[in-house]
Amino acid sequence: MSAHALFVTAAYAITAVVLAGLVGWILLDQRARKRELAALEAAGVRRRSDKAVKS
Repeated sequence: MSAHALFVTAAYAITAVVLAGLVGWILLDQRARKRELAALEAAGVRRRSDKAVKS
């Protein structure tokens, strides 16, 4: 394998690892935010966009 091909392969491999890490981080953060939102809703805190329907 030539030096150029080795460089390109390494660059793609590093990019794939970084992207996989970012996707993993986003998924873990999403789970944490959902847990926080569920805890707030259980405590009675409501969203401003969740307005009661007036009759």
